[in-house]
Amino acid sequence: MNPSKNIAVCLSFDFDGISVWSGSFRTRSPSTLSRGEFGKVGTARILDLLDRYRLPASWFIPGHTAETYPDSVRRIADAGHELGHHGYCHENPRSLSADQERDILERGIACLQRVTGKAPIGYRSPAADVSPVTHSLLLEYGFVYDSSMMADDFTPYYCRVGDEMRTDAPYVFGQEIDVLELPLDWSLDDWPYFNLHWPANHVGLRTPDEVYQIWAADFDFLYDRIGQGVYTLTMHPQVIGRGHRLLMLERLIDYFQGHDGVAFKTMGQVATEWKQAHPLRGGSDA
Repeated sequence: MNPSKNIAVCLSFDFDGISVWSGSFRTRSPSTLSRGEFGKVGTARILDLLDRYRLPASWFIPGHTAETYPDSVRRIADAGHELGHHGYCHENPRSLSADQERDILERGIACLQRVTGKAPIGYRSPAADVSPVTHSLLLEYGFVYDSSMMADDFTPYYCRVGDEMRTDAPYVFGQEIDVLELPLDWSLDDWPYFNLHWPANHVGLRTPDEVYQIWAADFDFLYDRIGQGVYTLTMHPQVIGRGHRLLMLERLIDYFQGHDGVAFKTMGQVATEWKQAHPLRGGSDA
């Protein structure tokens, strides 16, 4: 064990299922919707992989997916993985009124409670976007952490409310609140690299070797240059669940496990530990 290294690796999966296509992209094409159906296949494969390696993971699941694929979501929960909030039908919060956002937050909580018996403590916004009221709502409903922002890469930080965007003066930073941010980034997300979406003129289809090099290099920077922090991968069963990509993920896991001072944790575990070690000071819990 290398005492100078303390790296938490968080494997996170956004089990969007059909909701990303019907909700975010508003398609009614059976062919396009079937791409979301593959998420069920990918989820089963990922769960088998995690079981073989005996690794925990965090799954962000829209309520629509929990109701459409209850057996798959139950299997995730029964395997001991964390279930996090991901909207109801993959709605972008910035497209909603404050009342709509509250209703969807409550509905998503209820869907996951029916599976696990408890409210989720983690939230990831669909499309990694938030509204001016998102973090206030997360605080109100008792969420421990969010994973939708990108102001850091490997270091958690507390979310803020009351920021003011100015073009005629400096940006005004608001007040920190007791909701921890576990940042993500599109460069550590499988969707931009691998997905194909003709209407959006997005053609990913990168080779697994290319993505492996990027993801491993970011880990190397964290491990060699910083030495402590949180490495979060964001993946989607309908994307990473293809065979050649899962083989890449296995290779990446083997690479991480070959380093001392690295532990695989759920994002909820990381957030709870981080907040205990770095309590909010001078912020707000109201």
